[in-house]
Amino acid sequence: MFQKILIANRGEIACRVIRTAKKLGVKTVAVYSDADANAQHVLQADEAVYIGAAPARESYLQADKIIAACKQTGAQAVHPGYGFLSENEGFAEACRANNIVFIGPPVEAIRAMGLKATSKALMEKAAVPLTPGYHGDNQDPAFLHQEADKIGYPVLIKASAGGGGKGMSLVEKSEDFQASLASCKREAKSSFGNDDVLIEKYITRPRHVEVQVFGDTHGNYVHLFERDCSVQRRHQKVLEEAPAPNVPEHYLTQMREAAINAARAVGYVGAGTVEFIAQQSGEFYFMEMNTRLQVEHPVTEMITGQDLVEWQLRVASGEALPKQQHELAVHGHAMEARIYAEDPDKGFLPSIGKIAYMHQPQTSAVVRVDSGVIMGDTISSYYDPMIAKLIVWGEDRATALQRMYDALGEFNVLGLGNNVGFLRRLASNPAFANTELDTGLIEKQHDLLFPAPAPVPANIVLMAALALSLEGKQASSEHSSSSAEPHSPWYKTDGWRLNAAGRQILNVKHAGQEHSVAVEFAGDVGYKLAYQGQEHVAKVALLDTGRLRVAIDGYQTQVRHVFANNQLSLFVDGDTYTFEYVNPYVSEVSSGDEGGQLRAPMPGTVVQVMVEAGQSVKKGQALLILEAMKMEHTITAPNDGVVKEVLFGVADQVGDGDELLKLEAAE
Repeated sequence: MFQKILIANRGEIACRVIRTAKKLGVKTVAVYSDADANAQHVLQADEAVYIGAAPARESYLQADKIIAACKQTGAQAVHPGYGFLSENEGFAEACRANNIVFIGPPVEAIRAMGLKATSKALMEKAAVPLTPGYHGDNQDPAFLHQEADKIGYPVLIKASAGGGGKGMSLVEKSEDFQASLASCKREAKSSFGNDDVLIEKYITRPRHVEVQVFGDTHGNYVHLFERDCSVQRRHQKVLEEAPAPNVPEHYLTQMREAAINAARAVGYVGAGTVEFIAQQSGEFYFMEMNTRLQVEHPVTEMITGQDLVEWQLRVASGEALPKQQHELAVHGHAMEARIYAEDPDKGFLPSIGKIAYMHQPQTSAVVRVDSGVIMGDTISSYYDPMIAKLIVWGEDRATALQRMYDALGEFNVLGLGNNVGFLRRLASNPAFANTELDTGLIEKQHDLLFPAPAPVPANIVLMAALALSLEGKQASSEHSSSSAEPHSPWYKTDGWRLNAAGRQILNVKHAGQEHSVAVEFAGDVGYKLAYQGQEHVAKVALLDTGRLRVAIDGYQTQVRHVFANNQLSLFVDGDTYTFEYVNPYVSEVSSGDEGGQLRAPMPGTVVQVMVEAGQSVKKGQALLILEAMKMEHTITAPNDGVVKEVLFGVADQVGDGDELLKLEAAE
């Protein structure tokens, strides 16, 4: 076993590798950029080496700096994690040339499986089923268009060097092909430095099922069963589970055998994932092989009881596979939810900012949280906006699903947009619960997953008033205890008034709507509340930091709450309600109408400008394309008008909220 390894990655996966390395007594070296000087992976590692500026291309993608860090620290091996240099044959070759072990497959296997077109040719020879399509070298747009027409629509354009949903586009009809091809090539070039694409027949209602494989240097191969990753947005996974439900056993057997054949065909060593696209019947086709550990590997660990990172380290150090196929079995069912800093209601746009508050569910043998951030950390625009992975296990799928729903209800985040509420709606969605799985599930269930905003429930407003009243009472008590005359009646906090009830009006605003609650101190009774013409009797008590016990008209419940920046946030039954306290003695000033301005939804780079000053445009017309976090975002005209001014050009960097264009509305 190695004495010291370097982890050429960051965030959640770096922390994950460090955890297993510590268990095995292996020292770890982290690398970090300007943005990550105080990141969790840096703090948890035994040593850390600075490698450059925040942009990945100036730090985490600098292979020579990683090699130099290994030599500086004496690290014998490099774990690449996923993303960055994990599937970079040049980096693997550089490790080998410098006598540093690359904890991954041989260079030849990365090269063979790195390009989708090449890998499909190899799989065809290995008798692995392939999706009908064009996987050749001819990249002439007219030729590719002809091939797509031959295959028949819909077709999927995919970056040959791609992964993670980048450089991929569904084309429904021939006339849309060239525009989609140009966009795919542009995104592929930006993300992978290679704009070659392949064309495949698009399978209607496809399922994404993948098989975890492992090989060692002694010629042994095993699979660790399969995962279903069908629930996706923007071709990127959202919820994963293992084993794959509702797939006929004979197809699963064939799929696992095909995955082993794929690994054997390229002399694979280490952890790899063979991905298949499956029809609803269970018939399947090879998509690609990921020559690395996958983000969703924890669900496989939960159902097999195996530590896949430990397997990686043992195999890379020359040991045989820890177990043979007959020693592996499936136990129960596991699910993983990817918790991101993003806004599902705005097309899952990444959200940037500081994590002002985060509460996670209690971890156990059946609930696991993998994360690379803590409360107070910042999600930047430079890297993937993942906050955490929530993984649960159950004796069966129904138990795991209920456990996921409950655990998501205990995962609270403030300070930036996040998808926790969306994930919880997904976990309770009837189609998902009934295993009606395909990669279009989110779109098909749109109305249930993206419900129209509803008025805040009356009991939530009352809870907010009680929380504010308790906060005010505690503040008064602290002021009283620190005063020169703590026993003076003027410092009493029991609400007593001379010849009158101790009543106050609390005004709060939620989602732009103001609510007024009359709060009267009622001694031992607690509080009397009046809201929307109804009278209520209530009590509130602080159980511990951030947790209240609330009783309203005899109904009791526990509520998590946070005060920050003149706002109160309540976490109730998995939902988050944020209230702003309205001071009746301070008037609001309107910022004015900013109509005609088009602003960047997040920091990014301008990759295409389609209009110029003086040009007339129609509502919905594409004006500019912004690339952020390796995703393209098209800025469209909100109404008919004339472009008054274009403020940025191609390759310009823009900040969150920067005005991109000025549009003069048509009369």
